[in-house]
Amino acid sequence: MDAPPPAADRIEPDPAADPVAAIERAIAELRRSGPRARPKPQPHDHPWHGGGRHEHPFSTMARYRLLSQLDRLGDGSSVSDLAAAIGVDQPRASRVIADCAARGFVARASDPADARRTLVTLTAAGRAVLDERRRERRAAVERALDGFTAEERTLLAALLARFVAAARAD
Repeated sequence: MDAPPPAADRIEPDPAADPVAAIERAIAELRRSGPRARPKPQPHDHPWHGGGRHEHPFSTMARYRLLSQLDRLGDGSSVSDLAAAIGVDQPRASRVIADCAARGFVARASDPADARRTLVTLTAAGRAVLDERRRERRAAVERALDGFTAEERTLLAALLARFVAAARAD
């Protein structure tokens, strides 16, 4: 079996000839380069990271998704609600919530109406980390759009919104 050709030798899809292939390739490249697109903070300097050299890269993504969905759903969300919102099973959501609670990003409390349920709230530290990550993401998008005109930005925003809506409808 032959190894894939080096990146410089690969033939990129022609957007005019095969726009679907070009879009798929662009999305794949964005997903691969996402974490490298922003300066990487040192683990001991940044509350988002666990401080360990070998922390699994998806653990920070899981934390971000959880905090972002908790912000969207509102304080007092149940573990089940959060699990559904981030697309994982309840045991996995419980582990991510426990990790976030240990870092001080969320607080857990028993539901006064049903002691079997745990309600989760975003703490000030969790809000600060979430806001910082959102600022980083916005800055990365602004850098990527640097050469775009206002009309191109508006068109891209509209087309991406339509693309995401169609993808979610499947």
